[in-house]
Amino acid sequence: MIPLITIFFTSFIIAFSGAMMPGPLLTVTISESAKQGGWVGPKIIAGHALLEITLIIAIILGLAPLLQNETFFIAIAIIGGVIMIWMAWSMFSSLPGLEIKNDMHAKKQNNIYLSGILMSLANPYWIIWWATIGLGYILSSMKFGVVGIVLFFIGHILGDLVWYSVISFAIGKGRRLFTNRIYRMLVGSCATFLVVFAVWLIYSGGSKLLAG
Repeated sequence: MIPLITIFFTSFIIAFSGAMMPGPLLTVTISESAKQGGWVGPKIIAGHALLEITLIIAIILGLAPLLQNETFFIAIAIIGGVIMIWMAWSMFSSLPGLEIKNDMHAKKQNNIYLSGILMSLANPYWIIWWATIGLGYILSSMKFGVVGIVLFFIGHILGDLVWYSVISFAIGKGRRLFTNRIYRMLVGSCATFLVVFAVWLIYSGGSKLLAG
């Protein structure tokens, strides 16, 4: 019983190592929460959770060797870095005219659940996290069978849910105080981080490629 409880609580805490990293998922959460309110965070994580359930099943069925392959890491690092730079450039380009719009038209345009899936896939750190920390946890949890895997996943997704709900509700509830200027500064900060992280990813992948 104690090992199972340990799996749950440690996976909950360590989930923050991924959730707190700024990236496409956080950027969309900030943007849509400013328009649609605090429930964006839980909806984003619902889509994110569906993707992660699929990934866990794939790992159990034999995907683990691919995630640990060095060529795969190099490809993810370089391609993912380029995609993140493109996203950051798009964000910087939109800053001058970026405004908070709280209307029904904005709500109908955006599928928040789908965004949770697509923005997770757009973040190479997400794949790297699962290829290292996440994979290690799954292998440890498998020793306790289905119960161990389930407790790991519940603890992990609760960590994501807590963090993104806090961010989303803080922005959603404070929309009257959340001015366009603050909104642009926040999106600009996320874009800056994306550039820095993308450069690091490309450098890491390029170094391994040259060393090979």
